[in-house]
Amino acid sequence: MTEFAFSAGSKSSAGTKVILTSGSNFNSAKFLSAEELSSLKSAARSQQFEGKAGSFVEVYNGKTRIVAAGTGSKPTALELQILGGKLYKKINAEANVAVYVPADKKASLSVAETAYNLALGIELGGYRFDKYFTKKPENSYPKLEKVEFFGETPIDAQGFNAYQAVAASVRYARDLCNEPANHLTPEIYAADIKRLEYLGIDITILDEGKLHDLGMDMLLSVSKGSVNSPRVAVLQWKGAKDRKEFDLGLVGKGVTFDSGGISLKPSANMGDMKGDMTGSAVVVAAVKAAALQKLPVNIAGVVGLVENMPSGSASRPGDVVASMSGQTVEIVNTDAEGRLVLGDCLWYIQEKFGVTKIIDVATLTGSTMMTFGFEYAGLFSNDDKLSAQLEKCGELSGEKLWRLPVTADYDKLIDSDIADMKNTGPRLAGGITAACFLQRFIKPGVKWAHLDIAGVDKDEKGHPLTPKGATGFGVRVLNRLLQETK
Repeated sequence: MTEFAFSAGSKSSAGTKVILTSGSNFNSAKFLSAEELSSLKSAARSQQFEGKAGSFVEVYNGKTRIVAAGTGSKPTALELQILGGKLYKKINAEANVAVYVPADKKASLSVAETAYNLALGIELGGYRFDKYFTKKPENSYPKLEKVEFFGETPIDAQGFNAYQAVAASVRYARDLCNEPANHLTPEIYAADIKRLEYLGIDITILDEGKLHDLGMDMLLSVSKGSVNSPRVAVLQWKGAKDRKEFDLGLVGKGVTFDSGGISLKPSANMGDMKGDMTGSAVVVAAVKAAALQKLPVNIAGVVGLVENMPSGSASRPGDVVASMSGQTVEIVNTDAEGRLVLGDCLWYIQEKFGVTKIIDVATLTGSTMMTFGFEYAGLFSNDDKLSAQLEKCGELSGEKLWRLPVTADYDKLIDSDIADMKNTGPRLAGGITAACFLQRFIKPGVKWAHLDIAGVDKDEKGHPLTPKGATGFGVRVLNRLLQETK
């Protein structure tokens, strides 16, 4: 991770200097020498640079590389983060970079907030997962070590801590999701989560025996075909120690590899199914961010960690299993396994902690991905206020959500002829009927939202804040929700 510093002065000896500007009249006389400023203005005129959002102009005067980054008029926090992600590509070959943030009376954000959001964008955009390379060209590795911000008004370095916590947590989620399945079995994953106790998070790992005792037979049915035994990780962050109640419960799907089981998936792109544990990574990372920020909220998190494999011991289509709730389920498709894991975890978190507000996160259905592609996550909820709050948090964080209905007409599509319900309905409206299934494990009076992040969990091309690979989608939207809860 890059080191970020915030200085009170305006002079820097860095070989690359960056200034932010909303126009072509650079307010940087304190930061640039007369010669540097003259060179930059000349380059801006020749390239017709006007300071539009995301635009750049640069010049090298023989000693210093100078880059002007356009912010546009009144940039939002998200727009500045995106600018930071774009800026990273401009500066990652440098070891030390200085950034000057001028004061702008018309701006909606302060000098400090501008710097923090730009730095967050640099950190998110600069993520890479290269731990398994043994040989790579030397020039393919970024050299950026330190970015120092100089403000026209003082910037409190402590103010960046909350932003740094988000960056670290998103990167942690991405690391987990990029791991190959042979290096992240349920047991290994649970041990990695347990390590987070150093942050003051209380963590309990439930092994297979305990899951049997609890009656989590739906979850256990998913893992029957695998040699890797299941785990459930239970996390508690108690930032409001004067209260026993939990402000929010978080539940995540952690299928460390999903072959589809007996209902085997097509072999093409099956390797992507190492990321079917993204929902759990998002939940764990969201709790980690809250702990790093020391948010004064109480959060319970439950993630079900299983591997779905075909074998002689695997669950079969047509099997009927019980759930921790006592309801029975006919398994008509073993590739509709995530909802089985989530259903037991949803019931557990209500029984164990008495939570009255729950959000679950999962790469649950291809149907939702077919609806939204790679732009939005599906949002399903039984509460209008919670849904609206999540949608707003999604807009502000750049992790966009779109609500879909969960109604009785859809719910009846998962009625079974031989059990209380079946684990999937007809081919059409698959994302909605999956949400209906989950809703059957929500107790009366509990506010609930389900985020189906299939499609937005990874980026095939790469964007300013999400390099190619796992995105960690959901960490930022949940963190913003928790920030509003405190």
